[in-house]
Amino acid sequence: MPAAKKAAAEVDIDLIWKKYFKEKSEEYRNKLMEHYLPLVKYTAERIYVKLPDKVEVDDLVSAGIFGLMDAIDAFDPKRGVKFATYCTPRIRGAILDELRSMDWVPRLVRARAHQLGNATRTLESHLGRVPTEQEIAGELDMDMEDFYRLQRDANAVGLVSLSNSLDSDGENDICEIDVIEDKKSEDPMTEAQKRDLKTLLGKGLSRAERLILVLYYYEEMTMKEIGATLDLSESRVSQMHSSIIARLKAQMSTRKKEFSPK
Repeated sequence: MPAAKKAAAEVDIDLIWKKYFKEKSEEYRNKLMEHYLPLVKYTAERIYVKLPDKVEVDDLVSAGIFGLMDAIDAFDPKRGVKFATYCTPRIRGAILDELRSMDWVPRLVRARAHQLGNATRTLESHLGRVPTEQEIAGELDMDMEDFYRLQRDANAVGLVSLSNSLDSDGENDICEIDVIEDKKSEDPMTEAQKRDLKTLLGKGLSRAERLILVLYYYEEMTMKEIGATLDLSESRVSQMHSSIIARLKAQMSTRKKEFSPK
């Protein structure tokens, strides 16, 4: 920037400061905010390069703007400090406060995880194996109740936000929650295979034969109990069961040959 233009810009900002101190109006504060915004962006970008990809630089800039606003409101030129020198720590502090609020794991929890990890590694090196919980508690000079409390706190560090993006390229909006296994739900593939097997097993069986399979394998009834239910002797039920199993094995063997690669 030519010297004349630079001097004019400095004069203009000094004039805006004078009007702001005189009127304390939102108009002049906004002009100051606009003038010093590049300083916010510069500070945010310097912090951003050291952070993981899930952090957005725009979020840091937004936090820094609040720090700049507070600095403008609190600035006193009588102290003899340039505003750029005065506001930079405020902007940086506001950004760091925002980062701390984004990370829900308290500093104490991280310290506990570090303490537990150090004790475990020390014992592994000394013993040549994975130490027991009692050995780790002894290394930390803790009773088991305090050790379990420490362990619970340390394990909190490993928890992951389900809103975290899994796509580093940003092309697909896929989060942790989209791929996490739901152990309460049935696997569609397994359910389909069960239905196919049930259909296959039912083919060629009479109603009595299907009942014998259901009562024996699902209801866990004895041959005697099944006989009483179907009005058959225990030996007859046993005979029918053996015949059914032999036929099903033959049926499955044939099906396996049909679908095996040639």
